[in-house]
Amino acid sequence: MNQNVVMSVVLGISVVSAHAQGKLVMDGSTTVGPIAKAFAETYMRQNPGVNITVSESGSGNGAKALLNGTCDIANLSRHLKESEKKAMSEKGVKPVAHVVAFDALPVIVHPSNRVKGLTVDQIRDIYTGKITNWKEIGGGDQRIVVISRDTNSGTFETFKELVLGNDSKIVASAEYTGSNGGVRQRVQMTKGAIGYAGLGFVDRSVKALEVNGVVPSAESVIAKQYPISRELYMFTNGEPAADSLAAKLLSMSRTEKGREIIEEIGYVPVPGK
Repeated sequence: MNQNVVMSVVLGISVVSAHAQGKLVMDGSTTVGPIAKAFAETYMRQNPGVNITVSESGSGNGAKALLNGTCDIANLSRHLKESEKKAMSEKGVKPVAHVVAFDALPVIVHPSNRVKGLTVDQIRDIYTGKITNWKEIGGGDQRIVVISRDTNSGTFETFKELVLGNDSKIVASAEYTGSNGGVRQRVQMTKGAIGYAGLGFVDRSVKALEVNGVVPSAESVIAKQYPISRELYMFTNGEPAADSLAAKLLSMSRTEKGREIIEEIGYVPVPGK
């Protein structure tokens, strides 16, 4: 456990009380990372003396950090796996999920690619190696270069669940990269590439495809029309005390300023008050 983080036990549940020391440690998803960093920077600017650190080691490592007590808030771009829940239960960790935003996983290609959209089935066939050339799906005569997130990321887990199906295996020739930004960079430099990344990582350097005829956007995510979308989480060990630093940071996602931050980054705020 980080020696700067103070833990208290209330009714047998470990609850983060780092507020007493003005310190908070966050770790996990590279997708949720930009939100966590922006929240941390805003809070520290408004509250001098507070120290919030944010690491982006991936959703799987964020869950491990929460399990091992080395972070106060674990950022995940997916829900906990059953194996992670079991390990936490055995160790007395009581994970509480806090939905901070919504995201879509746009499927991206090089801007020069003339393909405008694909179906989920076509994307699955590309990633499993059944379709290997863009000419098979309305593009030019060019080999498809498959780019995927690393298997430890929540982005990969979501893509696997919503597109591939849990029993499907990605084609052996696929390239893996450790961040959403890395996927975007690889795609923008490779004319035959296809990849997927969080909504906030799509810019003019790549082209986001329609999926099943739906454009990935805030509107299509809220309306639950875009087929590859998800919730973004921050997990704590137990429900943090109302006056704790963790609780104050988590509550930012429901404030006007927090919503502005989420939208500016490119994600979708949670509807409601």
